[in-house]
Amino acid sequence: MEIKLRDEYIKLGQALKAANLVQDGVEAKFAIQDGLVKVNGEVDTRRGKKLYDGDTFSFDGKEVKIIK
Repeated sequence: MEIKLRDEYIKLGQALKAANLVQDGVEAKFAIQDGLVKVNGEVDTRRGKKLYDGDTFSFDGKEVKIIK
């Protein structure tokens, strides 16, 4: 799956919503805080983590790539 950037970056919480992996920001926040989301293969607990072109994140067995 891929998400196309509209700006220079997208924040991790927004990216989870954009990929339809969570229903809302609250669900995104808990998934990230609980260490269930990986960014470029590493667990990242920062909801505001900025994702740029070429970054990937995974949650619930699904991997998403950020593209420009």
